[in-house]
Amino acid sequence: MTVASHSARTRSTLKARRLPSWAPAAVGLGAIVVAALAVYLPSLGGPVLTGVTAALVFLVGLAALSAFVEGGRAARNRIATSLVYAAFVLALAPLLSMAFTLLSKGTERLSPYFLQVSMRNVSAFDNAGGAYHAIIGTLQQAGIATLITVPLGVFGAIYIVEYGRGRLATLIRFFVDVMTGIPSIVAGLFILAFWVLIVSPHFNHGRPEYSGFAAALALSVLMLPTVVRSTEEMLRLVPSALREGAYALGIPKWKTITKIVLPTAASGIVTGIMLAVARACGETAPVILVALGNPAINLNPFSGGQSSLSLYVYEQAGTASKYAPGRAWAGALTLVVLVLTLTVAAKLLARRNKLGR
Repeated sequence: MTVASHSARTRSTLKARRLPSWAPAAVGLGAIVVAALAVYLPSLGGPVLTGVTAALVFLVGLAALSAFVEGGRAARNRIATSLVYAAFVLALAPLLSMAFTLLSKGTERLSPYFLQVSMRNVSAFDNAGGAYHAIIGTLQQAGIATLITVPLGVFGAIYIVEYGRGRLATLIRFFVDVMTGIPSIVAGLFILAFWVLIVSPHFNHGRPEYSGFAAALALSVLMLPTVVRSTEEMLRLVPSALREGAYALGIPKWKTITKIVLPTAASGIVTGIMLAVARACGETAPVILVALGNPAINLNPFSGGQSSLSLYVYEQAGTASKYAPGRAWAGALTLVVLVLTLTVAAKLLARRNKLGR
């Protein structure tokens, strides 16, 4: 037998031992039919049990068919691939379900009127009112918290990565890790005990001052560990060759950090900051403790109670009124859209600055 005929025979053998591209889809369709018959005919369950049964039948059927045609190694590969796709679908299903529910229920009440009025002089049983006061509170509180947290977090991460050595850096990293797991109500209690009850009376004629600024301080406590950890990880991903090349050219260390290291890691740093901002926008307990909430519009974050979208949703969801759930769903949708808009804007701004450099 010649070499050419042996090669042709080998290629034909390899082609013959491959499943056609439509085989997984056919097995999946057959698994759905078998699962539906097995579940619905004896009335054993509903769509959930049918889906689980179909997935098991699909895995068994595809593994058996692949083992018969392609061999055991290819069958194991197909099973592993199917499990990866199944895990992806399971992780995506709750997100899609939440997004569908939020859109379907939140859009019923969401309107320009809802975004332009507050709940002042509106009772729970009135088919009126909006979330303008809560939007103002969320933007001010998250904005102040971001202005406080971002410099502290970024500089802290720079110290840990670029300057920190020995026990001090280890101790700082340890406390940052501990702060990551602090419940939001603990942060609110800390600001209540320290700022509201001890510091603010010195500026308010001896009376405690509940305000949006106090809520921003509590939110900054929650944001700080996220900003520090994400920035630290992004700075560690910057190749050491960039730093060494800058040092070899005689560039000072501080200039290397500001002109080379930080711009290289800017995209990841912005992502970490927006994760922290998203968490701050969704916190309710600190706002209840130190800002108390306010149904009216308060544009001064340093004096008087102030509401937020998360607190607005919490209050409306717990109100015994047929109009309150609609306002709660609309407020939740507004909060999600607000965080999404801020995230996209921050990413686009970081990308534009990177292209400009």
